[in-house]
Amino acid sequence: MKLSADMRAFEQRLGYQFQRPELLVRALTHGSVSSATRTDNQRLEFLGDRVLGLVMADALLDHDKSATEGQLAPRFNALVRKETCAEVAREVDVGAVLKLGRSEMMSGGRRKIALLGDAMEAVIAAVYRDGGMEPARRMILRLWGARIASVEADARDSKTVLQEWLQARGQTPPTYEAVSRTGPDHAPVFVIAARLADGTEARASATSKRQAEQAAAAALLNLLGA
Repeated sequence: MKLSADMRAFEQRLGYQFQRPELLVRALTHGSVSSATRTDNQRLEFLGDRVLGLVMADALLDHDKSATEGQLAPRFNALVRKETCAEVAREVDVGAVLKLGRSEMMSGGRRKIALLGDAMEAVIAAVYRDGGMEPARRMILRLWGARIASVEADARDSKTVLQEWLQARGQTPPTYEAVSRTGPDHAPVFVIAARLADGTEARASATSKRQAEQAAAAALLNLLGA
């Protein structure tokens, strides 16, 4: 199989050239355009998630040799979660080469977090199946490198920290209110208010409710000086 110019350019962004180009094509094929002769990327996504997890777990052990399991677990989750995979996918412009059906294209599928994250995991699996663990590891560490170095900040569970801070002072847990949701379905923006019993609140926005709640909790912690 001969890859298109766009696919070759994508290989350059990945830093890996496929010996079996059909693996890359499969990794970038969404279920909305699959057929009896064109397999989608779901099986590769399943494998890529495991390859990414192994590489990240190993990298975290090397990065901080004194970290406990309790410290490593949230860092690991921050590095392998779908949102992070989608961020990496955007950096290498997976969306430009993602193969989608018409309905997904019309609904902005090339920018959806779930689709981009799944495709990135599938690409990791494609590299693993094509070249083995070492090329996959090198690619992952190159694309995730800066995130591994700064993961302590990204892994802080602000909602848990806020709740524990309040409980230690005999105060009730905060409430979280969805203030608004704007933007199209493929790129929503949620505004969440984190509010204390005395009415003190902080607001934050993000592309998912979970991220917005975490950001609002972090803002409230800063407001409280915690």
